[in-house]
Amino acid sequence: MVLLQAGDGGSSLLGLLPLVAIFVVFYFLLILPNQRRQKKLQQMLDSLKNGDRVITSGGIRGTIVGIKDDSILLRVPPEQLKLEVLRSAVVSCEEPSAEKSN
Repeated sequence: MVLLQAGDGGSSLLGLLPLVAIFVVFYFLLILPNQRRQKKLQQMLDSLKNGDRVITSGGIRGTIVGIKDDSILLRVPPEQLKLEVLRSAVVSCEEPSAEKSN
């Protein structure tokens, strides 16, 4: 009976091994890339400046004409309309070479 109890302790550690392996796989495939993406997005939001062309989460494209603490002022063509949006609504900053030359 004593030998069976000692064997049960070892098998419980082997039973936890697949759970630990699954957690490690999830960490490297899901959690770590998401943290990197969030860090990159935060760096992009911190580096916004006047004149940058940005795209918001709502699909609005515009040029930054003013920056406040938690919001930015966008100039949106064709009527040069000015919109105030939250800084967190910006999802990407367009590269200058992506501009259309008309």
